[in-house]
Amino acid sequence: KKGKTTRKLPMNCLDRHVHTFPDRVALIWERDEPGTEVKVTYRQLLEATCRLGNLLRRHGVNRGDCVTIYMPPCPAAVVSMLACARIGAAHSVVFAGFSAEALADRIRDAQSRIVITVNQGVRGGKVTELKQTVDLAIQSCPSVQKVFVAMRTESPVVMTARDIAMEEMQTEDVVCEPAAMDSEDVLFLLYTSGSTGKPKGLVHTQAGYLLYASLTHRCVFNYHDEDVFGCVADIGWITGHSYSVYGPLANGGTTVLFESTPIYPDPGRYWEMVQRLKINQFYGAPTAIRLLLKYGDHWVHKYDRSTLKTLGSVGEPINTEAWEWYHRVVGDGRCPVVDTWWQTETGGICIAPRPSAPNAEIVPGMAMRPFFGIRPVLMDSEVLCMSLGLCVSQPWPGMARTIHNNHQRFIETYCQPYPGYFFTGDGAYRSKEGYYQIIGRLDDVINVSGHRIGTAELEDVLNQSPMVAESAVIGYSHEVKGQGKQETFNVATQSRQYTMAKICGVKFQIMVTILTFLCYKSAISQCVQRLPKTRSGKIMRRVLRKVVERDLDGLGDLSTLDNPAAVQEVIQGHRDLFIQ
Repeated sequence: KKGKTTRKLPMNCLDRHVHTFPDRVALIWERDEPGTEVKVTYRQLLEATCRLGNLLRRHGVNRGDCVTIYMPPCPAAVVSMLACARIGAAHSVVFAGFSAEALADRIRDAQSRIVITVNQGVRGGKVTELKQTVDLAIQSCPSVQKVFVAMRTESPVVMTARDIAMEEMQTEDVVCEPAAMDSEDVLFLLYTSGSTGKPKGLVHTQAGYLLYASLTHRCVFNYHDEDVFGCVADIGWITGHSYSVYGPLANGGTTVLFESTPIYPDPGRYWEMVQRLKINQFYGAPTAIRLLLKYGDHWVHKYDRSTLKTLGSVGEPINTEAWEWYHRVVGDGRCPVVDTWWQTETGGICIAPRPSAPNAEIVPGMAMRPFFGIRPVLMDSEVLCMSLGLCVSQPWPGMARTIHNNHQRFIETYCQPYPGYFFTGDGAYRSKEGYYQIIGRLDDVINVSGHRIGTAELEDVLNQSPMVAESAVIGYSHEVKGQGKQETFNVATQSRQYTMAKICGVKFQIMVTILTFLCYKSAISQCVQRLPKTRSGKIMRRVLRKVVERDLDGLGDLSTLDNPAAVQEVIQGHRDLFIQ
């Protein structure tokens, strides 16, 4: 209900647990170097949050302000988020891999007067100069008045008159009275990139978001008290917000903050961490799972994973081969795999195989069952049908309320395509049993002679080939069949090289496995060293489509790219195909 009862939001994540089990570990900071983890109890986390909250208040941060946080996963970042929530300020966490330009865009849109950062980031054995990036970004951000700097490494940092050392919080009081907030007041902004224009600052509010994050965390993953929950997403993404921070802490859980990469110092990193920290639920991305599958079973079998009870997948549809490997090898065939569908806009998981009866069927690669209160509807233009556009027919607690400073864009994007429904932008199938399978973004659906097929389904077939590590399929125009032609971008496995005969064999496999109308003979295959991906691991298919259409001026917002050089490699490879 609407009303000033949600001053308890920070108290739900901290205070009430301190009264009950003050010495329970709240955070396990899994630092870049294995075996150097840091544990923070609920008592320590509450004291640090109160100290920083008082420091922020002393420096002029007020209820309703927006603080930008540019930090890697670490206790200081969580403290910063919770301190903002405690004093009634919204936070905008920006992934610490973003460039200065991307950071500046988000600071300007939020009109933040305060930025919180660290001197350096450490990831995969590499050091990044985060404070320097902030210094460069704020040159074009006149709203910024102060920058709070925490120390991640011992490397000295150049401080200016606007900079404040986070260590100053140690002199503050350990009691900080929470601000009284309305249930619909803003909790945080989180920016997502669009295909064109500037990123969208999605707004999540106090009561509904926390309720939904905590309930989905407990029910989808079958979380129990004293379990160790291992979500390896960065806190700069919604997955990190909901399932590394707010959901687990609201449930009094122990949550892992993962600073490193899946293959540092070797491809056994995840599973060594599972053994050492005794992780019970593991939540990762299909991209990482496919990457580790490529290295074989040895790195998994090397470590004891007997503590695992649930395996989760998030970010994009997981292909069947990766699902089977995840279940059979990582989970020893005994851990349910929950393939979760949701978005930044939804605030939490909307479709997943669990919760359900303990022995209920789980279909590989399917999200399957709507969560409590989620009523999916599949739309074709204005006609209800069994496939295509995925909408939600009623509001739910965790949904974003608007786009910061641009509610009209929110309406146009999510509400106008199908009036009376929330349009997700994704496509889905519904089986005769009523199970949902996500086929990816609707702009990742190929229309051939009136037949629609998701590129994820085509990629699933391609990825079953021993020659292909991962792939991306893009539809492009055909004068008769509409999108009868496809271009396939394949990453070869380490031990194999492509020949034209092998490429034709892989394309023929698509036709035989799915449908003959896909006109495989006119499809083009390009073998690439890597695919352009966001820093959260999603393949940027819209960029590939623009390359295929030779619309390089329409590449749009590339600020979320993890590997910008991959785009140029794809462009050059595409040119070479037609030169030959």
